[in-house]
Amino acid sequence: MNGSTFVARGMRATLLLLAIGVATTVDAQQPAQTSRTPDPLLSVPALATLTATRGSELSDVVQRFAADQQSLGRRYDAYDSPEQRARMRGFHGAWRTRLRALDFDKLSQEGRIDYVLLDNHLRYQLDLADRQDTQRVEVSSLLPFSDALLALHDARRVLATIDPQATAKRVAAIARQIDSLRAQLEAPARSDSTKRAAGASKVARTVANRAADQLDQLRGTVGTWYRFHAGYDPMFTWWMENPNQKLTEAMTKYAAAIRERLVGIPRAAQPVATRGGVTPASDAGAANTGPIIGDPIGAGGLAVDLRHEMIPYTAEELIAIAEREYAFSLSEMKKAARQMGFGDDWKAAMEKVKDSYVPPGKQPEMIRELARQAESFFDQHDWVTIPPLAKEDWRMEMMSPERQRMSPFFLGGELILVSYPTEEMTDEEKLMSMRGNNPHFSHATVFHELNPGHHLQGFMAARYNAHRRVFATPFWNEGNSLYWEMFLYDHDFHVTPEDRIGALFWRMHRSARIIFSLNFHLGKMTPEQAIQFLVDTVNFERANAEGEVRRSFAGQYSPLYQAAYMLGGLQMRAMYKALVSSGKMTERAFHDAVLQGGPMPMSMVRARLATIPLTRDGPAPWRFADELPASRPFPVR
Repeated sequence: MNGSTFVARGMRATLLLLAIGVATTVDAQQPAQTSRTPDPLLSVPALATLTATRGSELSDVVQRFAADQQSLGRRYDAYDSPEQRARMRGFHGAWRTRLRALDFDKLSQEGRIDYVLLDNHLRYQLDLADRQDTQRVEVSSLLPFSDALLALHDARRVLATIDPQATAKRVAAIARQIDSLRAQLEAPARSDSTKRAAGASKVARTVANRAADQLDQLRGTVGTWYRFHAGYDPMFTWWMENPNQKLTEAMTKYAAAIRERLVGIPRAAQPVATRGGVTPASDAGAANTGPIIGDPIGAGGLAVDLRHEMIPYTAEELIAIAEREYAFSLSEMKKAARQMGFGDDWKAAMEKVKDSYVPPGKQPEMIRELARQAESFFDQHDWVTIPPLAKEDWRMEMMSPERQRMSPFFLGGELILVSYPTEEMTDEEKLMSMRGNNPHFSHATVFHELNPGHHLQGFMAARYNAHRRVFATPFWNEGNSLYWEMFLYDHDFHVTPEDRIGALFWRMHRSARIIFSLNFHLGKMTPEQAIQFLVDTVNFERANAEGEVRRSFAGQYSPLYQAAYMLGGLQMRAMYKALVSSGKMTERAFHDAVLQGGPMPMSMVRARLATIPLTRDGPAPWRFADELPASRPFPVR
């Protein structure tokens, strides 16, 4: 056999494996056999299909807005400084004025979609500025010096000449003011000097926690300002070294006092001050083990956010929808439990499923096999386009123990982060992580993270209507991934009752997310009650429930993020019924169109796919829950 014949046969064998989606278990000593490299030509689409696509007349407009917004974000980089908030409010208002001058009626449907999306985005940025103004007033009694310190950074950004002696005097005065506020806060309640502290004690716990977090940010901003001058300007260093040290110490102690006296976080459980002023929650063990506070936005805030997502429901109506979805999942869960021999005791059946975890060190192999299994399942059907390159380019890393306290389950996209115990975790943490990431739970979510879920979403968004990434929303990306969970459940991807229990665990979880997150923002549920709710209604491991709630309310996610999974998925199911079940679109055309249209509120996806008439204010309100198909229970086996 000559070399070229051998190579050719090897390439044909590789392509055959790709075509049927086979993933072979490989000995660790033979890494060459793990290669799934496809024919390079398969990774390059027919270019005629790209040049033939008609885009939006406003794509350049959206790209220009995004570029300008990013430029200003870099320039005005002191969050909530006087100049930053004035400039960004003016910027978004001016863009909205310019947008309104366009002739909407002359635009194509794609152009009108971009018009509505951009106007909706601009209006929401102004709404958030109003919310920011309200929140600033709420913390003003605790942080009356904030604007004065932020103005130092603003002055540096306009390259103003600094007077070191005068600046040192001003900074020293602010440090004394902060020390005075802290002393009042820490003074005994019976002291006459506690008048100010008595006022501060009336500040809500959530507001006080926000103030402490902002103080950490402020310390970081002032530190950046100081380091720009220190050492480079001898006179600045001469005058400012001591006042800056006292200011840093004053802010550090004051933030600790606020957390201890007003929030109720013991010093030992507080974040550790760093040179930059902020300890990221994802990297700080203390920040991931202390009490969960959150910052509820109330019914008014939820109404604003729902308007931005073009969802014509109240928070209470969405909770009712979630409760109906939960009831369906619970009914299905009991059916699976009966098939496993547990009667209606679905929690006992789930406990058995949790105990199916793989041995330490074997989790990456399991995730790999489940990913290939899902890709193979999709290869057998004509549901959605998964380009060869999208099967090739995703990667895997392990999640740190600290981050696992915030994210107890694996996360994904182009890079899937595997959550599983490491040797430095406690025995209890190890067991809960292993049980919560068992093969049957993972069977229903690996494809959520990879293909055709988050990885395929990002892959397509970077290649089709890429200008719309500025309109990213969890109702599109999380909703689409959750939709695939429901879709595969309906199409018998989960053959065994154990796998169906794994899928239903997540489905119940998504319903529960709507219920506890919206109730929290309505002021009807505390974080502690949310944790117990997950334990009781979804049978969460307690540590995993705490991590889930902590992640929901720590500030990294928008208020509607956790509700977006199930609600976005239901919106897609309603669209599927109207467009695919009716015969207007094929399954592949529908799924490809959702991904290739780019991220946007699901109401706009519907308007794009069904050519719904649009005005400057968007489409007519869509009560998607009225159009949902009846959920198909799995067949009895």
